[in-house]
Amino acid sequence: MAMTGSTPCSSMSNHTKERVTMTKVTLENFYSNLIAQHEEREMRQKKLEKVMEEEGLKDEEKRLRRSAHARKETEFLRLKRTRLGLEDFESLKVIGRGAFGEVRLVQKKDTGHVYAMKILRKADMLEKEQVGHIRAERDILVEADSLWVVKMFYSFQDKLNLYLIMEFLPGGDMMTLLMKKDTLTEEETQFYIAETVLAIDSIHQLGFIHRDIKPDNLLLDSKGHVKLSDFGLCTGLKKAHRTEFYRNLNHSLPSDFTFQNMNSKRKAETWKRNRRQLAFSTVGTPDYIAPEVFMQTGYNKLCDWWSLGVIMYEMLIGYPPFCSETPQETYKKVMNWKETLTFPPEVPISEKAKALILRFCCEWEHRIGAPGVEEIKSNSFFEGVDWEHIRPRPLALVVAAQQSIDDTSNFDEFPESDILKPTVATSNHPETDYKNKDWVFINYTYKRFEGLTARGAIPSYMKAAK
Repeated sequence: MAMTGSTPCSSMSNHTKERVTMTKVTLENFYSNLIAQHEEREMRQKKLEKVMEEEGLKDEEKRLRRSAHARKETEFLRLKRTRLGLEDFESLKVIGRGAFGEVRLVQKKDTGHVYAMKILRKADMLEKEQVGHIRAERDILVEADSLWVVKMFYSFQDKLNLYLIMEFLPGGDMMTLLMKKDTLTEEETQFYIAETVLAIDSIHQLGFIHRDIKPDNLLLDSKGHVKLSDFGLCTGLKKAHRTEFYRNLNHSLPSDFTFQNMNSKRKAETWKRNRRQLAFSTVGTPDYIAPEVFMQTGYNKLCDWWSLGVIMYEMLIGYPPFCSETPQETYKKVMNWKETLTFPPEVPISEKAKALILRFCCEWEHRIGAPGVEEIKSNSFFEGVDWEHIRPRPLALVVAAQQSIDDTSNFDEFPESDILKPTVATSNHPETDYKNKDWVFINYTYKRFEGLTARGAIPSYMKAAK
């Protein structure tokens, strides 16, 4: 039957189309959340039953354990309905800063627990088309319940920012460690590369590719063990995560960043002097990116192993193999790696180490790890590594003991900022450009079961202050 007087879909206004999409996304998220909550609750119940069987508990002990678990589930449902916001946290200090926001050390007021709060400006996310990347980061932090990945406890948002509340890792990051030391020994390198192999593999097993493996994103816990962070460029199997790699190489480094006619020691000094600027820039550095990623003809999880090879080179030599005066030159060196990947004779390293670096940094079809992670584990460079018990193993480097729960001695000092202060939007202010697009951040809120039910005691010094 012919329809008369109706407006064809093709003439629907952009505003109407956006409202339709917003409604569709809202409904999809509502029902997918209900299903996910039910599945998670069932999974926790099965886990409890399995643990009780393994412990060989008697019926009465099982009944008491089930009753306590049921109370926790009830508390979790109640707490999930409460709105979490900035007012629930006390900001202690800034411990990191990047192109799209910053990281702060914060303390949750009701429990006294200390966390790292990652703050991302929504306007920047939209302007740089980072919504897919941010969604991927949040999703993988929810899914990756692993010793090798920084744990996220909460996520929430307000009109201006997105907030990720994560465990605070007082050891700092690998970039800071490498800047403090000229080079690492082969024993130290073996330890950190082995741990990073397991961390990267844990991400791959979830179906994700990190794409941004670099020293800045290898965090160290209180005992000095590695944990992966910063999944903003992570890509996965989900449609919402498939956005084009956004690297833009049209910028230059400081005028004193020159490598011509330098020996390896001078190169290392110059690299470290300018490394911070690269870390905090919008563009970052292409030094660790695999050539197949630049080519945009398709790549897979093996690109993360290339990045690890570059890091291993930097640990042993003092600077990455392709560093140059400009990102454009670095890009050319990466693409021409067969000629540019060389080892300076004045920095001797073992043949085993060289061979492994060249197995990481080669054509992706021949790269180590292509058949599986076992190929990497069995490489002769890792001889003696107890892969099953590596985290309890004594550290290669002695890490200074944490002096207090808010000890930030392994982090740089940063001046305070106004990112948490409310701003008045004007007609040309970026915030006004997305006020009608805020729905793209729907379903960003998350609360981890362990985070809400493990209610820690408030430290004595906080009680005294009340």
